[in-house]
Amino acid sequence: MKPMKTSRWPQLTTLSLALSLTLHAGLAHADERESLEALRQTTLGLINALVDKGVLSRDAADAMLKQAQAKPAATAATAAATPTAAEAKPVQRIPYVSEAMKAQIRNEVKEEVLTQARAERWGVPNASAAWTDRIKVDGDFRFRYQSDHAGNTNTPAYYYLASESLNDGIIRAADFASYLPANSDVATGATTDNRNRERIRLRLGITAKVSDEVGVGVRLATGSATDRVSTNQTLGQSLNKYPLLVDRAFVRLTPVEGVDVLAGRFPNPWFSTDMIWSENLNFEGLATTARWEQPEASFVPFATVGAFPLREETPPTRGGRWLYGAQAGASWVPAERTRLKFGLAYYQYKNLAGRQDQDYTIATVDGKTTLQPGATYGQYEYAAGLRQKGNTLFETNPASPAGLPPVWGLAYQFKPLVLTASAEFTHFSPYSLLLSAEFVKNTGFDKADFQRRSGLNLDPGGKDKGYQLKAAFGAAEVRDPGQWQAAVSYRYLGSDAVLDAFNDSDLGLGGTNVQGYTLGFTYGLYRNTGLGLRYLSSRTIDSPINDQFEPNARYRVNSVQVDLNVRF
Repeated sequence: MKPMKTSRWPQLTTLSLALSLTLHAGLAHADERESLEALRQTTLGLINALVDKGVLSRDAADAMLKQAQAKPAATAATAAATPTAAEAKPVQRIPYVSEAMKAQIRNEVKEEVLTQARAERWGVPNASAAWTDRIKVDGDFRFRYQSDHAGNTNTPAYYYLASESLNDGIIRAADFASYLPANSDVATGATTDNRNRERIRLRLGITAKVSDEVGVGVRLATGSATDRVSTNQTLGQSLNKYPLLVDRAFVRLTPVEGVDVLAGRFPNPWFSTDMIWSENLNFEGLATTARWEQPEASFVPFATVGAFPLREETPPTRGGRWLYGAQAGASWVPAERTRLKFGLAYYQYKNLAGRQDQDYTIATVDGKTTLQPGATYGQYEYAAGLRQKGNTLFETNPASPAGLPPVWGLAYQFKPLVLTASAEFTHFSPYSLLLSAEFVKNTGFDKADFQRRSGLNLDPGGKDKGYQLKAAFGAAEVRDPGQWQAAVSYRYLGSDAVLDAFNDSDLGLGGTNVQGYTLGFTYGLYRNTGLGLRYLSSRTIDSPINDQFEPNARYRVNSVQVDLNVRF
């Protein structure tokens, strides 16, 4: 038997009163017996329904009925023993229950029971617990065929290997060469070979609304623990299983309306394109976004600030690395079918630029020269696991013995200033015209600063600006069968305009120092299922080796991607 809840006493009290009044009224007015009997049966039916639902026990219901029946019996006995008015004795008067009062009691009981029935989902087939309404599960799956065709005039990979000792330690694609011992001519990065592969991507997310002010999100995704800008998993691993990694884990706080605070590992909080931040990139740390919305307002300003640790500080061996950012902008609806959005952002990386590293000694043991690192050796490295390609790099340990791999550091600091804008025109219903543009300038690009940090008196070259233009026509988002969207974009991104670690990994196979275009078409096959085709063509802007040593070095690549996307 289920225990009776305190919150249900008001409706039980109402039922008791209704039952008592019904039986009282039955003694007072015989001509109303038929209507009172209907009310009595209704009240008894409600009591039985509460017993069936576990709100009221059967013993308590029987006791309530006996008590209600005892009252009119006692009243009748008292009335019989009391002298009539004709005998000049007091007369016992029975209260009269009007039709309006009976209707009011009936409606109050009915409303209370229906309210509880809706809340507890009485009689709803396959009803789930109320807490499930606060949980949302979503995700997507993508199967991709990708073909990458290298340019016939690409500079061979062994040039990158040979240039290490001849280019004054400057390079923009360090991973095109293996930097094995000096007598080796093996390169790890193929610059002239084509590549065909099948890939999958699975993402599964769960969000929970803890309260109106607190929410939690978690997402799992395929991919690699060392590749932060891709969640692709290449097939052909001898039927082996694939890892599923924690892609997001965050809490969202809304202390006041219009203000969101994110903490943990969360989606990109910035208004931006993939020229700056890859669509697969998630941020770690803290970010706050505020929006000033007014009823019926067509102009809504917003602002975002964030701080993200890139490497923890471990004194005295190495310092911490951080990314800070701030953005201000607005959404604007100047006309019924026109939506505009723009934002100006400033980002700054702390302790990421390279410096000459002298915390090592060179010793000769048994006729062999070796490098003996100190406690802080390597702290200025821009590691291979972080970089893609394109940024200008220099050797932080130029005096290391021949045959040892160099430690690469970033030639420039990165303080990009970014202007982003987008527009949506729905004048062509059911089609939309979508436009976006982005411009970036690295305000930390300073050759004199490079010379002070590196100890090298040379011009490392490179470019500090970039831009991207994109246009799409068709459905704003392909969701239903028969919907389609065609898109074209062009990108020019200088070698040192942004950090190459976090931007798009598709055009030019990732990184900066790239210019090229993308053509795309997506068609809806079924609900939330679409087929996409993209063609990407790109080439380098500056020499990926060194403008002074090998100014004509180049790298071209054309890619074809065929995607089957399913969202759920």
